[in-house]
Amino acid sequence: MPGGGNDGPPPAVLRPARAMSRELHLQLIGAVLGGEGLARVAQLVSAAARAPVAILVPRLAVAAAFPLATELGSLRRYADARVRGGAAPRPQELVAEADVVAGDDVIGVVALLRGAQLPAAEAAELLHLAAVASLTEVAVAEAKREVEQNLRGSLLEELLSSEEADARELTRRAARLGCDLSRGAVALCAELAAAGGAAGAGADAGERVVATIADSHPGALAQAIDGRAYAILPALAAANGDGEEPAAGTLAAARRLVPRLEPYGRAGLSGFQPDAAALPRALREAELVLDVLRRDGGATSEDVGSGTYRLLFRVLASHPDELRSFYADTAAPIVRHDDRHDSGLVRTLEAYLAQDCNVGATAVAIGAHRHTVAHRLDRVKELTGLDPLRSEDRERLGLGLKAFRLIRTDRPGTRS
Repeated sequence: MPGGGNDGPPPAVLRPARAMSRELHLQLIGAVLGGEGLARVAQLVSAAARAPVAILVPRLAVAAAFPLATELGSLRRYADARVRGGAAPRPQELVAEADVVAGDDVIGVVALLRGAQLPAAEAAELLHLAAVASLTEVAVAEAKREVEQNLRGSLLEELLSSEEADARELTRRAARLGCDLSRGAVALCAELAAAGGAAGAGADAGERVVATIADSHPGALAQAIDGRAYAILPALAAANGDGEEPAAGTLAAARRLVPRLEPYGRAGLSGFQPDAAALPRALREAELVLDVLRRDGGATSEDVGSGTYRLLFRVLASHPDELRSFYADTAAPIVRHDDRHDSGLVRTLEAYLAQDCNVGATAVAIGAHRHTVAHRLDRVKELTGLDPLRSEDRERLGLGLKAFRLIRTDRPGTRS
C-alpha cells in the first residue's frame, strides 16, 4: 500500500468508530445527569460491548450490573480491596477492567465480564467511557450531598437562633431533606471531641457523629455547628403499626443512639416534642442537658432525663425569671455560702438527698463524720429557712439544686 509503514486502520474506519464513541459518551453522561444512575450506564455499555458489565463504586455504596442477574459477590470484594489499596484475587469472570479514579485515588472499578469478544482496544475504550460516566455520577452525588448539607446546616442554624418556628414552613423544608416532622421529634446536642483524643481530628469527629446519627435514625437532620453536633430526630412509626405513642418509641431510639456517640463525648436529648413549632426550644433543652452533663460529673443521662429536670428545662426556656426566682428562694443562700467559705453545704445536701436522707450513709459518701453532716444540715436550715429533715422542704431544696445546675449552665449569648 502506498505510504506503507502505517499498519493501523485507515481514516475512513476510524471516523465512524470515533463517532460511535462520542455518541455513547453523550448517552452515558445524559443518563447520569438525568438521574438514571449507574445501572443505566452499565446497561448501555453492556449493549455496546455485547457482554455483561459491572460497575462498583464503594464510595456511593453502588454495585450495578447488566444483565441484572449478574453475580457480584467476588467483584464487590475485589473492588473494595482495590479502593483500600490492598491485594485481592482477580475474579475468574473478569475479562477487562478500568479504574474509576478521582485525583490519585481509585474509588471504583468498571468490569467487562466473561463472554466479551471485543478487541482489546475497543474494550478499553468502552471501559474508559464507563469510568468517566461513573466519576461524573460521583461528582453529581457529592454535589447533591453538599447542597443538602448546606440546607441542613441553614435550617438547624435558623432553629438555634429562633424562639419559635413556623410549623408548616419548617415541616415543608424538612420534608424536602427527607425528614418527616409531622408527628413530632426529639432534639439532640452532642460534643465533638476527637475520638481517642487524636489531635486535629475535630472535623473528622463532626463527620463521623453526623454519619452515625444518620445511620442510626431514619430521616434525621444532623449537622456539626460551632464545635457541636445538632440533630432533629423525627418520630418513628410504632412497631405494631397502630399509631400507638410515637413519643415512647422515638425517645427509646434516641437513648439507644447516645452510647454510639460516646467515643466523641457526651450527648444531651430533649424530651419528645409533638409540635414542630417548638423545636427551637427542644434544641435549647438538648443543649442544657449536655451542659449539665459536662459541668456536673455526678449527673447521668438518666438523672438529667428525669421528668423533674424536663419540667425545669422547659420553665427555664419559657420563663427563665421564674426559675431564677425559685432558685433564689431555695438553694441560692447555700451556694453563696459555699462560694465564700468553702463550707461543703451543697455537696453535703446533694449527698444526703442521694442517700435517701440517711445521715450515716451520707457521712460515708462524703468522707465526713456524722456530726459534721448533722451540723451542715442545720446550717442549710438556718440559711434557707428550709429544713432538710422535713419532706416538703426537702423537695423544694432538691428542686432548688436542680435549678442551680441549669442556671449555672445557662449562659446568654452563647450556644455552648
